[in-house]
Amino acid sequence: MNVLYSVIAEEANLRHDGRMDVHGVFHELYAPGFPAQQERLTLVVTMEWAAEERGAIDFSVNLLDPARSPVLTINAQTQVEDQYAVHRAARTQMAIPMDGIVFPTAGTYLFELTVGDHKEDLAKIYLIEDANAH
Repeated sequence: MNVLYSVIAEEANLRHDGRMDVHGVFHELYAPGFPAQQERLTLVVTMEWAAEERGAIDFSVNLLDPARSPVLTINAQTQVEDQYAVHRAARTQMAIPMDGIVFPTAGTYLFELTVGDHKEDLAKIYLIEDANAH
């Protein structure tokens, strides 16, 4: 498995033609104090699979706090098929909306993907304390 890209956005939509529309990509959030809650964000991830990785594949995505402790865990499964494998590697595209995430402290948070024993860092988000934030 290889992650092609991951971003955090306001919203993302998978299209029928295999493309993805991603709107409002961001890397930091400002809050007047902590804990802070984000109404909504969407994690966008596209990964390719090796030839031997086929069928139902379980994975998880963790949001890790600045101490690398999990704040949120999403467990899911993807079905990897050979439909286009003649032309390119099999691919999974995800747009995972998340509502009401609570960030306990300021600092750098990280999404982490786990597939079997393999862990891979995804997008980072910086939580910054700013008394003037709304």
